[in-house]
Amino acid sequence: MNAPDSLQPPAPQTEGVKYAGSKLKLLPHILRMIKTTDAKTVFDGFSGTTRVSQALAESGYNVIANDAAVWSKIFGECYLLSQKTPAEYRPLFEHLNAVPPQDGWFTENYGGEPNGKNATGADGLKKPWQKHNTRKLDGIRMEIEKLSLNKTDKAAALAGLMLALDKVDSTLGHFSSYLREWPARAYKPLFLKPPRTAKNGGRHMVLCGDIFSALPKVRADLAYYDPPYGSCNEKMPASRVRYAAYYHIWKTVCLFDSPELFGKARRRADSSDSACASPFEDFRKDNNGRYVAARAVEKLLAETRCRWILLSYSSGGRTAAEELRGIISRSGKLRKAAEIDYRLNVMAGMKWTDEWTRRAEIPNREFLFLIEK
Repeated sequence: MNAPDSLQPPAPQTEGVKYAGSKLKLLPHILRMIKTTDAKTVFDGFSGTTRVSQALAESGYNVIANDAAVWSKIFGECYLLSQKTPAEYRPLFEHLNAVPPQDGWFTENYGGEPNGKNATGADGLKKPWQKHNTRKLDGIRMEIEKLSLNKTDKAAALAGLMLALDKVDSTLGHFSSYLREWPARAYKPLFLKPPRTAKNGGRHMVLCGDIFSALPKVRADLAYYDPPYGSCNEKMPASRVRYAAYYHIWKTVCLFDSPELFGKARRRADSSDSACASPFEDFRKDNNGRYVAARAVEKLLAETRCRWILLSYSSGGRTAAEELRGIISRSGKLRKAAEIDYRLNVMAGMKWTDEWTRRAEIPNREFLFLIEK
């Protein structure tokens, strides 16, 4: 049961920024599970950095990608809708890399001094980038706006900018707090490369909004869901498990809107707890004693009109395993269930028994459930 699947083919190459809950290591297992169905069009309902969407498109599926984050929409437009190759984008990126640095809004709020080890700015706060890179960011972002690029070319430019910034940051993978000392990568100069766009020939769609608003627009054979689930830590405030708070800077890079900021991490005001709430990230219980996140998952599965649903579940998620078992049973017929060990990247078949509810408490486990409605 726990032997590695040595016959598992590798997944197509994908790109993305550092991301909590990334499914990069799970892509071969996700693709393998979907391949057991007759699906031709797949709805990626919580697409994030779009690694799953990219892999699906490269594997020949038509993809509908959706996420509430505007930066996810940019990645989707870049990787799913662009009809240019990286070589065709090279002149644009050579031009952007040659743009002179300038002092601007990003340097004022997110640029730290490179002298010494402390990753601080003039205001004494820790910063995610050194000033030599935020000055490049300010110059390049202004130039992207001036070029009046079409939708997909602008998405490619912004995706390339985010990928480059991700390689020289001073974070642990999110922007709710920053490292005290500059890592070696922060001293490297910001350099943009064309994203790995590909003319895969699929008929793709990119949506940006609440999942329940997207569902009526979706016509797909299979829905892949990786909802955030919230945290299992009762002491952790909601702001610490919200993706809008984790990746607020990417939204600002995409919108270029100089938003009102707050807190030591200089977060966008619209990423605050009161302004950006998601039921999937809610760790509280409702008046009936049910987790709000669990109720949201049940509503999601019930309102999905695809024949197939592939659901990811991470160990320690707010939707308790025992409750999730009941939700899945009420949503359709469970056709396959699998357990993956994150550290070993091993996939094993799993019986739908009470043993699963015990194994779901083991750290670093991911579960995949294939449901037929």
